[in-house]
Amino acid sequence: MSQAAKRDSVVIIPTYNEKENIANIIGVVLSLPHEFDVLIIDDNSPDGTAAIVKGLIKENPERIHLVERSGKLGLGTAYIAGFKWALERHYEYIIEMDADFSHNPNDLIPLRKACAEEGADLSVGSRYITGVNVVNWPMGRVVMSYYASAYVRIITGMSVRDTTAGFVCYSRRVLEAIELDKVEFKGYAFQIEMKFTAYKLGFKIKEVPIIFVNRVLGTSKMNTSIFGEAVFGVIKLKVNSWLGKYKPVKK
Repeated sequence: MSQAAKRDSVVIIPTYNEKENIANIIGVVLSLPHEFDVLIIDDNSPDGTAAIVKGLIKENPERIHLVERSGKLGLGTAYIAGFKWALERHYEYIIEMDADFSHNPNDLIPLRKACAEEGADLSVGSRYITGVNVVNWPMGRVVMSYYASAYVRIITGMSVRDTTAGFVCYSRRVLEAIELDKVEFKGYAFQIEMKFTAYKLGFKIKEVPIIFVNRVLGTSKMNTSIFGEAVFGVIKLKVNSWLGKYKPVKK
């Protein structure tokens, strides 16, 4: 029996210069009552993030894994690489999470539960399902993020309140149904595209309330151009849906 057959869930964490956080985040994930494996996708971090992960792998080679890439190739492509890796190893639940503790690892449990026990095909760690649950963000960024999600809902027709969320659990059937090589966006709009595609394919999406805490250590990768991609990219997604790009999956 393979290690993936023993444990049904893997957490994908893309990294670029996360040496301050990576050992701690992996340690917390591995300590949870449900056993999650961890896959780090590192984009050739000059600060030695990958070297730290390799040291941890020596201590726990069955549950910690690393894919190294040549450089910064985009968040979306990192997750696509992780999804393919996880599908090849037969994980049932494949989860996106940030390295910087903005996503609380304890929330992995209810995210997985929503898919494994509560009938969702895809669950979203939502900052906005019960109000605005964001800590230590500048007000301008809170407003920009909140209204970006509202804009996406209006254009796409999705009922998901946190459309740009990056804390997501996919059942493997969702990722098998999405043509991963045809996902267009690499940055912030990637998160919208994945949710919208799952929605148009007929999968059930459930939002799980979380509290998002801005990073304490390391440097944020967010900028306004990333938001711009989301704003204009969503129009393209909607047009593609009118053109019949998405065919609902028969279950």
